[in-house]
Amino acid sequence: MNHKLEKKEQYVYIELEESAFAEEVPASFETVAKSLFREGYHSLIVNMQMTKSVDTQGITILKKVNWLCANDLGLLVIVTRDDDFIDSLEALKIPDLQVLPTKEEAIDAVFMNNLENEFGAGDDDYDAEDYEGVSESSEP
Repeated sequence: MNHKLEKKEQYVYIELEESAFAEEVPASFETVAKSLFREGYHSLIVNMQMTKSVDTQGITILKKVNWLCANDLGLLVIVTRDDDFIDSLEALKIPDLQVLPTKEEAIDAVFMNNLENEFGAGDDDYDAEDYEGVSESSEP
């Protein structure tokens, strides 16, 4: 698999230099992704501008890597502007898979996901005793 890696604090940017996500490419991609997960990365941005197709094994690997990212509150973002390729990815109906046209938008999506996770994981600072003696009113 021909690719370039760019590791940042919150994500890894993978520039895939393959015309098809097929044959031996998905297996190599899975190996790279798993090693990145072991290093503590949970969000992957994969530039697939050159990629035009995905085979059955590629679909399986995309679903698996997407699940691994989401399971650790991360995100898998595919970057492409190819409308036909976007349509084929969206037809797969992979939950939470983001397909965006630019690297900048993908980075923004990762940061927004991280913010949502931080705010969603926090305690709301209210306890049941804060509501003692409070009743529901029928007035607006």
